[in-house]
Amino acid sequence: MFRITKEFHFSASHQIHGLPEDHPCARLHGHNYVVEVELMSDTLDSVGFVRDYRELSAFKTYVDDRLDHRHLNDVLGDECVTAETMARHFYNWCKQRWPETSAVRVKETPKTCAEYRPAGFAGVHAA
Repeated sequence: MFRITKEFHFSASHQIHGLPEDHPCARLHGHNYVVEVELMSDTLDSVGFVRDYRELSAFKTYVDDRLDHRHLNDVLGDECVTAETMARHFYNWCKQRWPETSAVRVKETPKTCAEYRPAGFAGVHAA
C-alpha cells in the first residue's frame, strides 16, 4: 500500500456552541489550522505516483477562497466547526475529487489533532 500526504494551512475563527460559558472554546477565538490530506493506493500511475501532488491544488484553492481569514460558523455552519467535524467535511470534499483519499487530519494547535478516517481505512495492511 502506498500512502502520500500533503499539508494545507489557513487561519480562521470559530465559536463552539453548547459548551459551558466559562469554557475557552465557547468564546469567539481563532486558530492557524493545518490540514493534512492523506491518499492511499495499492497501485501507482504510469509515472509512479499515487496522485500528482499538483492535482491537490484544488483543495488549496477551496481553503483559500472559502475558509481563510473567515468565521467558520458563517461558512460551514455551527454543526461543522470542531476539528473532528471539519476533518469529516474535508474528507468528503476530497473523496469526491480523489477516490484515493483515505483520511484527513485537522490541527488547531501544534499539540492537537483530529482525524477522520472511515471504517475500512485502518491504514495497516499485511504484506
